[in-house]
Amino acid sequence: MNSTHKSRSRSPHRPARYALSAVAAVAALGLTLVGCGGKGSGATDEGKKQTPKSTGTKVLWLGDSIAGAEAPALGAALKSSGVEFKDSSSDGGGTLVDGGEEITRMISGDTWKQLTKDIEAFRPTVVAYQVTTYDWGSQDQQRAAYKKVVDTAKGAGAKVVFVSSPPIKIDGFYKQHEAQLRTAPKVASEVAGKSGGTAAFFDASQLWGTDASAGQAQRAADGIHNCQQGAAAFAQWFTGKLGEQERFKPASVDTWAQKSWTGNERYSKLRCAA
Repeated sequence: MNSTHKSRSRSPHRPARYALSAVAAVAALGLTLVGCGGKGSGATDEGKKQTPKSTGTKVLWLGDSIAGAEAPALGAALKSSGVEFKDSSSDGGGTLVDGGEEITRMISGDTWKQLTKDIEAFRPTVVAYQVTTYDWGSQDQQRAAYKKVVDTAKGAGAKVVFVSSPPIKIDGFYKQHEAQLRTAPKVASEVAGKSGGTAAFFDASQLWGTDASAGQAQRAADGIHNCQQGAAAFAQWFTGKLGEQERFKPASVDTWAQKSWTGNERYSKLRCAA
C-alpha cells in the first residue's frame, strides 16, 4: 500500500509453536496454493462440498490493503467453519484514526461512514480491525479511535477484535510514520485490555514474527503484502484464535485452502506465482 492507492474478550495467546505449526500445515499444500491460479481443482470442487452448519458468528473485516490481501483466504476459512464474512477492507488506507492530517481525516471519515453502513446492513457479531499502516495519529488519537469502535460495536451488540498488522518493509513512504506504526498495536492492545471483555487483541507476531525480511513473515515481493501462502497461514491462525473466543470449531485446512480464492487478481498484481 502506498500513496498511489485510492481511498475509500481477551483470549489467552497460543504459544509460538502454534504459529509455526500453522505455517507448516499450509506449506504442505504449497504446490496447490502457489501453482493453481484458481483454474485447477480449486475452481471446480467448491460446488461439491456441503454447506457448513452456521455458528451464528458474523465477522466484519476491516483494514487496509494488507488486510485485503489476507481476505480471500480468511473468507474461505471462516465460511468453511460456518462463519459469515464480509470484507470491508480498503486499498486506500482503511484507517479509523483521524491523525489530524488531511489524508487521515479523509480516509478515517470514509471508513467510519462505511462502518456505519456495514453494521446496519450486515449486523456483525464481531468487528475485526487489523491495525492499518495509516493509523498515523498520536497515541491519544489512536486511543480515541479504538475506544470509539469498541463503543460503536458494543452499541450494535458486537465485539471487537483488534489484530496487529504484519511486519512490513519501511520504505520512504512509511519512514516518517515509523514511530506511529509501533505505537498503534500497543494502544489497541491497551484499549482491548480495558474493555471489560468487549474487545480482544490478537497479536499477529505469533504468526509473522517481527522481521519483515524473515521467511516467517511471508511478505510478497513488495515487502508489505502477502501472497497466497501467507494469506492461508494467516487465515488458519486467525480462525483458530477466533474459534477459541467464539466457541466454534475451525474447518480443517484441506476444506478451504485449495479453492478458487487462490486465483484472486490481488495476487497477480502483487506478482505472486500463478
